[in-house]
Amino acid sequence: MEAKIGRAIVRHGLEELDQYTEVDVAIVGAGPSGLTAARYLAERGFKVLVFERRFSFGGGIGPGGNMIPKIVVQEEAVPILRDFRIRYRPAGDGLYTVDPAEMVAKLATGAIDAGAKIILGVHVDDVIYRENPPRVAGLLWIWTPIQMSGMHVDPLYTLAKAVVDATGHDAEVVSVASRKIPELGVSIAGEKSAWAEASEKLVVEHTGRLAPGLYVTGIAVCAVHNLPRMGPIFGGMLMSGKKIADVITADLKTAAYAV
Repeated sequence: MEAKIGRAIVRHGLEELDQYTEVDVAIVGAGPSGLTAARYLAERGFKVLVFERRFSFGGGIGPGGNMIPKIVVQEEAVPILRDFRIRYRPAGDGLYTVDPAEMVAKLATGAIDAGAKIILGVHVDDVIYRENPPRVAGLLWIWTPIQMSGMHVDPLYTLAKAVVDATGHDAEVVSVASRKIPELGVSIAGEKSAWAEASEKLVVEHTGRLAPGLYVTGIAVCAVHNLPRMGPIFGGMLMSGKKIADVITADLKTAAYAV
């Protein structure tokens, strides 16, 4: 029995890794914006892979507001809650409260049911760059426990037409690209202190393509564009995820991205 269990895991697991060495969209981070983007892109027929460094979904959703099991979403994001069948409760002034565990579960389920593939425990180590035409063309990755051990292990490759940084406060993918590929012209300005009302609007406004093949969504937008951070309100994260899905959809339909 033990050998059969091992063979089943190795055979099917490696088959899936093989199938996802080339994708349309690679999203780094399974938080609210990354999962939202994954669902909308996958249901439009794109091959979507999400890498998450932890062994769980949700990013900053799970702990709620300072460990109180509620988060807030504003009126404008309610249509996205309905798309994912996430229940919400009016809190006045155009705000709604949501159970964080339900949001995490339903965002992940929505992305998976739409056809996105999520792989947990992955550390993205580098990006793949191409010069003709100049673009980010994929990712290099290793398993998170290997990265945490500090041991040198060569990474594997995943090619992608679009790479999305949804890693949150550190904007890890953009940070790597800014250090290693100066010709892309991307940088990390760092986020400002909290101003939720402004940030909820600005994060959506600045969500988009940074360079050919490289996109940013969610709280990583604040780090890249020096925007104020927000607190336990997640409507902007959901709307940012939907917007980046729309931007990538439009880009991948053009000849320049059909590479």
